[in-house]
Amino acid sequence: MQTIQEDKLWQAVLGDIEISLSRANFLTWFKNTAIATSDESGVTIAVPNVFIKQQLERKYSQLILDTLHKNGVSVDTLAFKTQVFTRPQVDEIPEPAEVQRSMESSNKTTSKQSRQTTNPLSHNYRQGLNEKYTFDNFVVGAGNELAYAACQAVSGQIGTKYNPLFLYGGAGIGKTHLIQAVGNSVLAKRPGSRVVYITSEQFVQEFVDALRFKRNTDFADFYRSADVLIIDDVQFFAGKEKIQEEFFHTFNALHQANKQMIISSDKPPRDIPTLEERLRSRFVWGMSIDMQNPDFETRCAIIQAKAENKGVRLPADVVDLLATQFQTNIRELEGALNQVLAFCEMRELEPNLAIVSGLLGSQATRPKHLSSKQIIERTARYYQISLEDILSPKRDKDIVFPRQVAMYLLRSELHLSFPKIAVELGRKDHTTAIHSVEKIEKEYNLNPEVRTAVTDIKERLYA
Repeated sequence: MQTIQEDKLWQAVLGDIEISLSRANFLTWFKNTAIATSDESGVTIAVPNVFIKQQLERKYSQLILDTLHKNGVSVDTLAFKTQVFTRPQVDEIPEPAEVQRSMESSNKTTSKQSRQTTNPLSHNYRQGLNEKYTFDNFVVGAGNELAYAACQAVSGQIGTKYNPLFLYGGAGIGKTHLIQAVGNSVLAKRPGSRVVYITSEQFVQEFVDALRFKRNTDFADFYRSADVLIIDDVQFFAGKEKIQEEFFHTFNALHQANKQMIISSDKPPRDIPTLEERLRSRFVWGMSIDMQNPDFETRCAIIQAKAENKGVRLPADVVDLLATQFQTNIRELEGALNQVLAFCEMRELEPNLAIVSGLLGSQATRPKHLSSKQIIERTARYYQISLEDILSPKRDKDIVFPRQVAMYLLRSELHLSFPKIAVELGRKDHTTAIHSVEKIEKEYNLNPEVRTAVTDIKERLYA
């Protein structure tokens, strides 16, 4: 084994690992670890407790070996042991990424780069793009497919296709994932591009620092030189006149130079309170897209994808339970899934319905089995018509449309064949069912009122 100071070696390894993992996973499994011993045959890693030791052995041994090799250290064996640390904890030394940035900064030689290193306006608040947010691991469903397609189009034609691109919707439905996926895609296709991702809160804090250190020009130059500027949660600009004025000029400069802007918010521009009209009008110059809560099938797909990414295959009834319990916020859904997986890992159990029901509390009950009759009755009740009318041959508009919605739900929720759907609604020709399902699918994607109605009926069915 090469003679390398163990602490510096491990900090370099941690710096590389931090980039490849989510922040949460990195802090959970690698905080307060160190190289205990090393020789030509192997390396022993000291960890704070048995649980972390088990996780590193099971899930991260190969990653550590590969990263050691990347840093010039090739060993045959890797071991872990619990140990009380006598050196300062990781809390008391720079984070791996900071060490890495410090090493990179020391190699910069130009005067311009030196000035950037000592500049008080160092953009410390920016988190940057998260590499785990990609198009490949984004689950596409009815509520987000338009936003997904627009983001993909923008990543291939920055500055010319949908500029600005404005995504809005409730918390935890994937806006941050999508807009960062654009940035990561741009960097993959055009490695030299300047992609800047920042939350509105961080933008505000940097602007305050710019005023404090009299670095207004540096602040403006930094953002106006971006090829792609991604602003998350722009609704927090509301009521901040100076911030809105600064962003107005930044917006104009980037738009005039055909640079791409991608903006997210929890509400459409027209509904952001105390937003200047000149900004409001510019936000809708390009394309504004309403991202909806994921439907039941999409939530199931998200759960399965995230579980499989962690090497776990969940039973169908567990997936159904989680998807039913968490209908509006993917972050909450992922948090519940992580709780289940961590609980089962610690006890070396296979996830099942009983375990998940116990963890989620008394309200977590097995999703009821839906029948065709329940779907038809619920749809009729929602539209305030009788069951007899929806099953009748009547062609009144206020009856035909609910009947079409019921056919769509029979297809999407129970996966019935078109002939079976026709029979359930008293139709003789299954082509009527085909036409109805296709019509509602189209309306669902284009008409917010139809989308809301279908979502409400589903939620009442699974409540």
